[in-house]
Amino acid sequence: MPEATAQPAAPELPAADAPQPEVSVYLSRSGQIESLPLEDYVTGVIAAEMPADFELEALKAQAVAARTFILRRLVAGDVSGVPVPGANVTDTISHQAYVSKDTLEQQWERGGKSAALAKLRRAVKETRGVIMTYKGKPITASFFASSGGYTENSEDYWSAAVPYLRSVASPWEKEITPNFKVTYTFSTAELLSKLGVSTASTKDSIPVSVESSERVKTQSLSASSGSSPLLKILSMTTGHHIKEISIGGVIFTGREVREKLQLRSTQFTWSIHGTQIEITTYGNGHSVGMSQWGANGMAREGKTATQILKHYYSGVSFNQVSTLLKK
Repeated sequence: MPEATAQPAAPELPAADAPQPEVSVYLSRSGQIESLPLEDYVTGVIAAEMPADFELEALKAQAVAARTFILRRLVAGDVSGVPVPGANVTDTISHQAYVSKDTLEQQWERGGKSAALAKLRRAVKETRGVIMTYKGKPITASFFASSGGYTENSEDYWSAAVPYLRSVASPWEKEITPNFKVTYTFSTAELLSKLGVSTASTKDSIPVSVESSERVKTQSLSASSGSSPLLKILSMTTGHHIKEISIGGVIFTGREVREKLQLRSTQFTWSIHGTQIEITTYGNGHSVGMSQWGANGMAREGKTATQILKHYYSGVSFNQVSTLLKK
């Protein structure tokens, strides 16, 4: 999709005393509801969702994404996933992680992290009221920790194709992300059990010799001469993640394998050592939307919040909360 006409990172700011929508957050630990102005809520979200030592432009991009996410819910009256009446959103990753006002005051302001909190508030202030829209409506501003080199089309992880959640290259994470590669070790029996695959049907394909995979696109591991592969990639996504894979003769989506084995991502390779299987993942998260570590890598190269957001969200525009609410 062609990139929209370049726009400033922060459209003209409304007056400081312009009324803000109020957000009511269900605090999962206490069971209480905390209500606060939108911009204060956004500060609590970026405190929970992104390290404060990230570049300011990455934090600003996160602030816009967080603000867009909640405004979309407010405008739609969407309270899905909220366990009690009276709240708009929870403080968990089911929606957006959020640090409460009390915690920010006690553990940040008074706990030696006042400079970090000031930086987060600056990111919020410098993007005050800015949201992303597509055809005039707030977008679903999904984000995740880090990709393995490419983000995913929305329909390759979720069910619906969303025009602004398209696969894009994201090469910045590899050199800067802690634990970019993580390896998990399973016994063959454990792996099959977690996936719900009967060992009786796979006895002829359980590996007895060491086999090693190279790159994710070409993996197909045979146990020994004449046996069927225990793991075989059937198809890949546009974003170079595993779309479908056969394990023990049973077909799974990459997402199913990730969730059943509790892997960090759907981009993975493997190697087999006797009856042990090592699976190595690249990146962390569903890979749809903005990569947080990718955003930080872009900011390190001098990219602005606007450039970051336009890279990860295809064809979006920027608008003010106040303008949208007037409609």
